[in-house]
Amino acid sequence: MSLVAEAFVSQMAAAEPWPENATLYQQLKGEQILLSDNAASLAVQAFLQMCNLPVKVVCRANAEYMSPSGKVPFIHVGNQVVSELGPIVQFVKAKLYLQWCDEATVGEITLARYGSPYPWPLNHILAYQKQWEVKRKMKAIGWGNKTLDQVLEDVDQCCQALSQRLGTQPYFFNKQPTELDALVFGHLYTILTTQLTNDELSEKVKNYSNLLAFCRRIEQHYFEDRGKSRLS
Repeated sequence: MSLVAEAFVSQMAAAEPWPENATLYQQLKGEQILLSDNAASLAVQAFLQMCNLPVKVVCRANAEYMSPSGKVPFIHVGNQVVSELGPIVQFVKAKLYLQWCDEATVGEITLARYGSPYPWPLNHILAYQKQWEVKRKMKAIGWGNKTLDQVLEDVDQCCQALSQRLGTQPYFFNKQPTELDALVFGHLYTILTTQLTNDELSEKVKNYSNLLAFCRRIEQHYFEDRGKSRLS
């Protein structure tokens, strides 16, 4: 979470009661939500749950265009709107790459999901426009020519660093969860539970048993209403 968003949530919680009508806007659920959007939304929900701050989750096909920054999710609390989540950089790059630069995933999953809320031909136009934007961004940060194997290696290195930092602790700062735990959970859980063209990405995470246990712990503690765990 960005410093602005984190400070805003902290100030709201400390200065006055958290409003009952606080709303988190995200893209549509299920087959219509992208991997990165789902991860960011879960991260925010987990963080707010850890802070005991209730929020109503509203799914909108045009949430991306409602956000002041063009990014989802975003929170509407009173007269304030907060967006711009601080992602875990390597995971976000890897997921953007898989969603928009890996041709198999783009053809089988991404284009259909991203364009599903819109009629033809707008669904194709917006999807290809988004792909062009992401590819340009990936090229600018040096990821334009990476292979899938190189991306998976980056993810594995990130998981290794997270696993070493977590160790045998229940959370990254021992007994109490923080916004870091919420962010890590959002991204790891989405990788573990989202269907892609192959399981190579999720298998990288599953190689680290403490990260898998960490995700189960937060899912069971803060998302009990989801019913049966989605983590095998």
